[in-house]
Amino acid sequence: KGKYDYLDGIMIAQSCLHIRQSYTSWIKHIPTDFHYYLPMPNNVQSPHAVTYLTGELKVFKSAIEKWIGKEISDEDIHSGIKLMNENRSLMHKLYEYKKKENPPISGEETMEVAISQQLVDKKEHIQALTQLLEKLKTGASEKNTGTRLMLMGSENDDIPFVQMVESVDGTIVIEDHCIGTRYFWNNVEEVNGDPISALAKRYVERPACPSKDWMDRSRVDHLINLAKDYDVKGAIVIQQKFCDPHELDIPSITKELNNAGIKTLFLEFDVTVPIGQFKIRVEAFLEMLQEEDLFA
Repeated sequence: KGKYDYLDGIMIAQSCLHIRQSYTSWIKHIPTDFHYYLPMPNNVQSPHAVTYLTGELKVFKSAIEKWIGKEISDEDIHSGIKLMNENRSLMHKLYEYKKKENPPISGEETMEVAISQQLVDKKEHIQALTQLLEKLKTGASEKNTGTRLMLMGSENDDIPFVQMVESVDGTIVIEDHCIGTRYFWNNVEEVNGDPISALAKRYVERPACPSKDWMDRSRVDHLINLAKDYDVKGAIVIQQKFCDPHELDIPSITKELNNAGIKTLFLEFDVTVPIGQFKIRVEAFLEMLQEEDLFA
């Protein structure tokens, strides 16, 4: 349809079969000057994962250099890392406000900032985010926070859904999905002077997607810690239809959250399903949580 005609190239790193197939379909049907598939290691817990990814990133770097006709120096990469880390650190400061009893920024607004972070030039985003943080220092929400919720599961940029949840006396104070906190949660730590190795280490060690969370399960502890840090009363667990990694992950995750005293509501998303039916279930879930608080 021409929606992405402004793109000069496309690349993808190995994640799940569905995303990989979208890349394959793209390069087959939509001509681009540059396309690249980066084989991210599936077993990120392997002692060889960082070394392997370092090598693949160097091959990727060479491919970009050949495409643009210019060398990418270590200094260029250092500068990029510094810029990205600054943006990530500011995002953490933004999310600190969500820990307040009455957060001055809503879940919907936070999601908009998180999504824009991945679309806007980082220098511009840093400037805008710095201004926002300055305003939040003296700001306070006029809306009752209601029930503090965690949103987790498959990819989700569904702002109308978050609007709906927050219109029925709930507030999304923290989330865990690939375009939210997992995108910015950990910085790149440069310790040995090799910026590419530092990049590889960061991506291998970041909070895991279900497709990478094996053999040991690290997601459970991470999610429970998030829930406790943000004083979450319940979790809405979403799954995009046919997302197999999350479909396998969700039963064990919800079991562990429930064992930790965090009630869960599971919703299966589909582009053909209207929000209305979710609203009824969310309202019932919030009512249950509020009754438990009343008699606790």
